[in-house]
Amino acid sequence: MAAIPEPAGAVACGHPVTAQAACDVLLDGGNAYDAVIAAQLVACVVEPVLASLGGGGFLLAHAVGEKPTVYDFFVQTPRVRSAAASELLPIEADFGTTTQAFHVGPAAIATPGMVKGLFAIYADLASLPMTRLVEPALRSAREGVPVSAFQAYLFNVVAPIYRLSEATARTYGATTEGALLKQPLLGDVLEALIREGEALFYTGELARGITNLCAQQGGHLSMADLASYRVYHRTPLVLSYRNARILTNPAPSSGGTLIGFALQLLNDIDLANVTFGSLEHLELLIDVMELTNEARMSIGTGDTSPLDAGLLKQYRTRISNRPRAHRGTTHISIADSAGNIAAMTLSNGEGCGYLIPGSGIMLNNMPGEEDINPQGPDRWSTDLRMTSMMAPTLIELEQNHTTVLGSGGSNRIRTAILQVISNLLDFAIPADEAVRLPRIHYERDKLSLEPGFSNQVVTELEKRVVTIDRWASPNLFFGGVHLVERRGAKFVAVGDARRGGVGAVI
Repeated sequence: MAAIPEPAGAVACGHPVTAQAACDVLLDGGNAYDAVIAAQLVACVVEPVLASLGGGGFLLAHAVGEKPTVYDFFVQTPRVRSAAASELLPIEADFGTTTQAFHVGPAAIATPGMVKGLFAIYADLASLPMTRLVEPALRSAREGVPVSAFQAYLFNVVAPIYRLSEATARTYGATTEGALLKQPLLGDVLEALIREGEALFYTGELARGITNLCAQQGGHLSMADLASYRVYHRTPLVLSYRNARILTNPAPSSGGTLIGFALQLLNDIDLANVTFGSLEHLELLIDVMELTNEARMSIGTGDTSPLDAGLLKQYRTRISNRPRAHRGTTHISIADSAGNIAAMTLSNGEGCGYLIPGSGIMLNNMPGEEDINPQGPDRWSTDLRMTSMMAPTLIELEQNHTTVLGSGGSNRIRTAILQVISNLLDFAIPADEAVRLPRIHYERDKLSLEPGFSNQVVTELEKRVVTIDRWASPNLFFGGVHLVERRGAKFVAVGDARRGGVGAVI
């Protein structure tokens, strides 16, 4: 009998075309970083609301034999506030059961890091020619990709942004389910970028297009902003939780530290006799989410970390004494057969509503994001790397048992990842079920609740919570955790259906 070949690796991400690009690269002999670059480029084409060359992100990379590193290629605030800047434009994203306010327009554009990040990761970690890695994205842009049901829903949620300018409305006119979305201009730009390098975006023609747009329409960015942009290499935040070692996105981004804060609160609670979905379980999650939100607001934008020992001690005491039982973004997770791990989270905010002229590239709206600026949209300091809720994360249980995960979902990223980690480590729930199980999100006295919890538990929660939004079905509002687990030579890949997720073991 012929030997069964070992898998080449596993991929979990937000779109089947993105997943296929990564899988094909692994099968061609590429490593996890070749695969994640190919997936990153494709995501900017086929998941345009969630990823764009005009946005930014983070990669948590753990290459075999190397120390884990976070590549921070998130956006940077402008160096100078323009006196001629236009007003931020408020829009309401309609999720059906609830709405969320975003602010867009040229004044909401921060310096993009996506392109610099792409080339930095390639230079350090990739093995295949860049011309090979860009092929799937070029094909998708020029030949077109049918709009999936999830992408059509997403376009509908943020429809006002995609009608904001004539060029944007023209580029994304075909966004109903099944329509063929072609982006030939974006294909031409991708080809030029691979040929000319990152200078095209940061000092060349695309840079001039960005700064001319800002000068004419009331944005803040200048050529100096683009020319001075840098990718940062950071040491991951390392936490111990139960019997696991967890690596995640460090400061200045807030997502990883807030997840860490919540896990430290949970770590003091014995969950051995707690059942998933019970009243005690949900009340505990609500307490942790409430205290995490409170801690975040109490430290504001200062230098204090949520993981400050004194702050943690104060909140640990509060959660231990509490009575109970009485009362947006895409992610790519990849592991290869050699043991390399890649967790990349990408975001364009919701997009500012404006494209770089002649390029098909939607620019970000990060300075207008409330979850990035909790004191209020547009309240940002100049020339700083913006914080983010994005938190690509690695769980190490033992040498040959690792799980890599991350999520999109605005300020629900941290609660989605928190709940999946808890499902895995507190309740020993298998990976596919840990992602699928219903979630909650608690913020500002409102509990958002997916279906699947018992009516008796929800009735008890109504006695405590001011407002409960009961969702009729699972929804992208609650994040999209795409997860890959490796145990020795065995892989599990789980894409979160809430965000059109795809998991593939090859």
